[in-house]
Amino acid sequence: MKKTADRIAVLLPCYNEEQTIGEVIIAFQSALPEAVIYVCNNNSTDTTKQVALKAGAIVLDEPKKGKANAIQKLFRCVDADYYILADGDLTYDATISGTAVKQCKELNADMLIGVRKSVSGQKTYRPGHHFGNWAFTTILKLIFSGSFRDVLSGYRVFSRNFVKSMPILSKGFDIEIEMTIYALSLNLTVDEFESNYYERPEGSESKLSTFKDGFQIIKTIFRLLNDYKPLLVFSVTSSILFLLGIYLFIPIFNSFILTGVVDRFPTAVLSLGLVILAVISFFSGLILDGITRHRLEAKKIAFLQCPK
Repeated sequence: MKKTADRIAVLLPCYNEEQTIGEVIIAFQSALPEAVIYVCNNNSTDTTKQVALKAGAIVLDEPKKGKANAIQKLFRCVDADYYILADGDLTYDATISGTAVKQCKELNADMLIGVRKSVSGQKTYRPGHHFGNWAFTTILKLIFSGSFRDVLSGYRVFSRNFVKSMPILSKGFDIEIEMTIYALSLNLTVDEFESNYYERPEGSESKLSTFKDGFQIIKTIFRLLNDYKPLLVFSVTSSILFLLGIYLFIPIFNSFILTGVVDRFPTAVLSLGLVILAVISFFSGLILDGITRHRLEAKKIAFLQCPK
């Protein structure tokens, strides 16, 4: 029996990208003529939808604002074997997409991240963005033992299992962090591919807010850290409480040795309370760690049972 060709979908979440979305669609159509292009119109107020339809894309509407909401709509509604996620702002190199899909297939990978290489002479990163990307990448390396170089990249390739099994809880640009941690926590097969990264065309404005979205990403890291690494979180908390309790107790103990009297009684009670809280925190982490392991096992089973 002749093997059916793999179905490839290009997913483009968009908000007010009328200036660039047409060129992005044409670029992916040229690079991957067998792929179907899907655009999620994320409550745009311009002609993004009309331009995308005219260029030959299938357009889905998502009234709830936020990149994560748009991606969730695409993940749930689009059926394919391999998925390419990119932005509609003409910053990613569509010509590399075919090679990336081939790499994903050969490695039997579940996610590939496009490592962005700034094109010489172009201002691809705003002040602070490059540092922020490095900081978040380093944090994930230290906590989740990942080896990625660009965890905030929006250019990715996914397997069907990944797309159909991932629960999306983010709302905005923190979705990239959530996808990365999901893959690492389930020990999925992941890899990277390099891609040129271009600056936005003149007149096209970035929707990313350096401080607002950066703060949201930090919040997401802490939330996911608590969800996936509770023992680490509660162990650190326990250690801080224990050390603080001992620090407060040392002068009281020294005074007792010299005088035989416990002075500063309220401080002694506070010290004891902090040590008790430290013990409770540590054992809470142990219990939550066991629960987390069961949750991850359930997610892994759901991932493996995802229909091909």
